[in-house]
Amino acid sequence: MGNANLDEQAIVGKIREQAQARLVKFTLHAHQEMRNDEVTIPELLSMLADCHVLENYPEYDRGPCCLVGGTGHNGRNLHVVCTTKLPELVIITVYEPTKPYWETPYKRGAKS
Repeated sequence: MGNANLDEQAIVGKIREQAQARLVKFTLHAHQEMRNDEVTIPELLSMLADCHVLENYPEYDRGPCCLVGGTGHNGRNLHVVCTTKLPELVIITVYEPTKPYWETPYKRGAKS
């Protein structure tokens, strides 16, 4: 379990560095979700500056990625699925965690 925490710290550190340096790309899906939920790029970058790993998917078919959570503007909870190993941070999707899929912003619900 100690190695998992170290891996998560390294992932968060890299995400924060990439976000601060604006080394970020967005998939079309991420753009659509951000528009639907009215998430701005400044809000997303602010959230990534203080995010934490909720789930890590190092063996995902399309490449290592993870789900991170954090707080956007006005205390809004946001989740972001992003890459973890590329030179640029690729934002795959962005959403607000809601029931029934999420019991709390950090605990999956019955529909997950």
